[in-house]
Amino acid sequence: MPSGSDWEFPKSAQPKPEDYAYDLDRALDAVVGLRSIIPSDGFTAETLGTERGGNGIFIRDGIVLTIGYLITEAKSVWLTLNDGRAIEGAVLGYDQETGFGLVQALARVNVPGLSLGDSSSAQVGDNVVIGGAGGRRHSLAAKVVARQEYAGYWEYVIDEAIFTAPSHPNWGGTAMIGAAGELLGVGSLQLQQASERKKAEHLNMVVPINLLKPILDDMIRLGRPKHPPRPWLGFYATENEDQVVVVGLAERGPAARADLQTGDVVLAVGGAEVDSLGGLFKQIWSLGSAGVEVPLTISREGRTMEVRVPSSDRARMLKGPTLQ
Repeated sequence: MPSGSDWEFPKSAQPKPEDYAYDLDRALDAVVGLRSIIPSDGFTAETLGTERGGNGIFIRDGIVLTIGYLITEAKSVWLTLNDGRAIEGAVLGYDQETGFGLVQALARVNVPGLSLGDSSSAQVGDNVVIGGAGGRRHSLAAKVVARQEYAGYWEYVIDEAIFTAPSHPNWGGTAMIGAAGELLGVGSLQLQQASERKKAEHLNMVVPINLLKPILDDMIRLGRPKHPPRPWLGFYATENEDQVVVVGLAERGPAARADLQTGDVVLAVGGAEVDSLGGLFKQIWSLGSAGVEVPLTISREGRTMEVRVPSSDRARMLKGPTLQ
């Protein structure tokens, strides 16, 4: 993943000011570099690392929006503005469901924030800018290539995720900017899409900004949305044809304590059959909020058996502001 100022996209890939009806350079000034340090004993340290880097976007009053895995459990956060200044930040909050995170800049900055647009207006084929810290040199002229459900193995589902191409290699926390210079989403992942007609291409998965609007004020005031948290089991799963298979367990998580095992095939949740990753997680969440007992029907080495998992709130495993 590129970092620092020693790289840039080819001129042909960079967005050109004359192609947009808004002030492109002003909009990209809102996108800043973000670095965080996480304690070595943090719950996410082993999987996500203790030093993380990506991007953030000023949206209002010194508040920076980013993708939450960059700041989960962070003990320190630094923001690098496009003029080269580095300022300290403080984690405001993190939403487990959407993956959005907020940081408050701890110094007064004169950086215009990007206005929040309507991500439902983004259609396949639309031209967008995927903005990274460092202005046009670190940003891409891209297109929306798909809108569809995305299910992540870590108990995460976005119903109408936005996919863009070409892919930005420093995707975390990038800004997806629409035709009016408004923020339509935040970069979360890089994925590979295979096709029979052409070689596999890399895409960015973008979390739609409309998911932020109902929870933004709560995240600023409380550090998390006000509604009860979803049940978390602490297992990682993948789809294998029409089966959902457990491929990993979070140490000290509910699933590990309930003796769920790697290789188990999840057949049903609460008696309702599941055959997709998104369907599995949604069925678990439909049972109630964190703390509810989740009955799973699994297949293990050819035997069908029942496992009951007392769920938890994932935030209780984390260090830092998300515990408040």
